[in-house]
Amino acid sequence: MQIVALAGGVGAGKFLRGVDRARAGEPLTVVVNTGDDITIHGLHVSPDLDSVCYWLAGLMDRERGWGRAGETFHAMDALRASGRVDAWFNLGDRDLATHVLRTQLLHEGRTLSRATAELCESLFGLTTSVIPMTDDAVTTRIDVFHAAGEALDLHFQEYWVQRHAEDPVKGIRFDGIELATPAPGVLDTIARADVLLLCPSNPVVSIGPILAVPGVRDAVAARSGPVVGVSPIVGGAPLAGMADKLMPVAGLEVSATGAARAYRDLLTGWVIDERDADAAPAISAELGIAVAVTDTVMRNDDVAAALATTAIELAT
Repeated sequence: MQIVALAGGVGAGKFLRGVDRARAGEPLTVVVNTGDDITIHGLHVSPDLDSVCYWLAGLMDRERGWGRAGETFHAMDALRASGRVDAWFNLGDRDLATHVLRTQLLHEGRTLSRATAELCESLFGLTTSVIPMTDDAVTTRIDVFHAAGEALDLHFQEYWVQRHAEDPVKGIRFDGIELATPAPGVLDTIARADVLLLCPSNPVVSIGPILAVPGVRDAVAARSGPVVGVSPIVGGAPLAGMADKLMPVAGLEVSATGAARAYRDLLTGWVIDERDADAAPAISAELGIAVAVTDTVMRNDDVAAALATTAIELAT
């Protein structure tokens, strides 16, 4: 059984680790958001690709939720001490190795998808196929109102990491999306998958950019096989991240129902948390899909594996 997942963010990483445990050797391919990518200190940083790879490889720092376990930050400390660099994006020393190698591969002429495949093999020891959504430059931009009323156009990482998502958001866009093409293998992988999973990720800025790449949403909609998603919203709030700030801007209610509506006409099944069980009949009736209720708060790998099993069983 070929399992394919669309992914972005920490929730996706946790869930994919569960899928990896639950799939019992079945092939897994992950298509990952790259709208968050950014150049930091001259290095190409791909936060969602790295998060997915770190979780799958067992390298993630579980307490922080980002970066590698056992991390040190000597390089960032030295940059800050110089007084010449605003090191607002905290890169650990082990994490830096990932970005240095990726940047070197890109400078040598590799595409992002080829560089990712080489990193997965040589640096992370992964057999899972991890594919960026596109090899083209696509950037998630957030239009906000500054506290003083000034309009600002921010890179997603500036909005989220540097400014802590404190600015009122007036718009979201994906620069470069119109000219982007899916990375090699993305459309075929989606079409041929026995099961397509939408990870419990922010539907606006994690899964949204993937589906916005020309051809991808159409490929998902054209599938004859199952498409099952897991709600990132539990009890009316995201477990992590800023979905509650961005979903309303996209016209989505901050709820398990609102998250499901982001994938209208794509889903055959939706998994929600026990705290949202009362919404299951309405979601099923409105969207015409099967809804499963289970514990979706992935406190550990066992819960993540049980959640993945529920999602896969809903698809089969």
